[in-house]
Amino acid sequence: MPTDFHQKSLSLLTEQLASKGIHIDSLISKIAAFQIAVPSWALGAGGSRFGRFSIGGEPRNLEEKLDDIGLLAKLTKRTNAVSLHIPWDISQDVQAIKQKATELQISFDAMNSNTFQDYGQPLTYKMGSLSNEDAAVRKQAVEHNLHVIEIGKSLGSKGLTVWLADGSNFPGQAHFRNALKWTTESLHEIYSGMPVDWKLLLEYKPYEPNFYHTVIPDWGTSALICSQLGDRAKVLVDLGHHLPNTNIEQIVATLMQQNMLAGFHFNDSKYGDDDLSTGSIKPYQLFLIFCELIGGAEDKAQTWESISWMIDASHNTKDPLEDLIQALEAISQAYAKALLVDRKKLTQCQNDGDVVGAQEVLQDAFLTDVRALVREARIQSGGEADPLAFFRREKIRDKLISKRGKNAQASGL
Repeated sequence: MPTDFHQKSLSLLTEQLASKGIHIDSLISKIAAFQIAVPSWALGAGGSRFGRFSIGGEPRNLEEKLDDIGLLAKLTKRTNAVSLHIPWDISQDVQAIKQKATELQISFDAMNSNTFQDYGQPLTYKMGSLSNEDAAVRKQAVEHNLHVIEIGKSLGSKGLTVWLADGSNFPGQAHFRNALKWTTESLHEIYSGMPVDWKLLLEYKPYEPNFYHTVIPDWGTSALICSQLGDRAKVLVDLGHHLPNTNIEQIVATLMQQNMLAGFHFNDSKYGDDDLSTGSIKPYQLFLIFCELIGGAEDKAQTWESISWMIDASHNTKDPLEDLIQALEAISQAYAKALLVDRKKLTQCQNDGDVVGAQEVLQDAFLTDVRALVREARIQSGGEADPLAFFRREKIRDKLISKRGKNAQASGL
């Protein structure tokens, strides 16, 4: 992108915002400071139940995954952490991994346990894990989570994300109350095994892979369980883990009001848990979510620093690194637009019952082109003005294929 074009765009935006009493320096600082973790599993080509199409040059081990995240961090200046998935990302040399991450200036975000697959463990999770009627299976699943915690401790992580596929496909298959009771008891054991400076991020999902019922189907059930575990257990919101047309921004506001929002898995959806690129389908919803997040933090409902941020997407048709660049940009733009909302005027409109005025306040911020602002924050941080263009111009995927091979497949996928 020509430098003069960027400077002209930034100058115009600066003048536009100054007329509203908004100065861009503080905005740039906030945008630059906002970092979103990248999941290890998003670095390879995703798939569906029907197929997976490799793109070549995928990271074959954890070391290469860190290299890819280091590249993203260098280009975008929007990510500085990786979220690992165990057993997909077990390293043979923890110290070497820590050293590599340090060199790349990457930290380790919340760890992710996996009891939704069979991967060589003695007992199967076909009929559930933490909710299984067999106490031996529950014990095995608890021990796996405790093992993940130990790995996380060695890497410097401070959290454990738990998502359960537990549920049933047919009426009568499972005992609803027992399944919930056993899940809560199992999570008690896991929570008790966490260090005192860790938090437990408990996900929910209304369906898939089970289609009649899931044990933790919604934010209310997750919050109910967390309230029984302790104040370091909070609800993780995955944007795709909702039934169609759910008001996610209201859920966010409610959880913040109770100081129970653990954090986010950013993605987007059209029909269900589609794991599409963040902001590609519902950019206005993403903006409204950030409006509630910023408002909740300013109103001291819950501190901004207590919330975790991570992408969770997996695609069949995109280059994963290009997709992550797009996602990081979309999240940054939604955040930047939400920072522009005139909250004093919005509150006045709400108090006066001025519905039209309130809508205009939000639309004014949402329709502002903040790309120059986000770009300037990245440039000042030492990143590329246009990371996606740089990635393509330098033929980085071709270089990765040359180094790793055309048939290289990301570990864990």
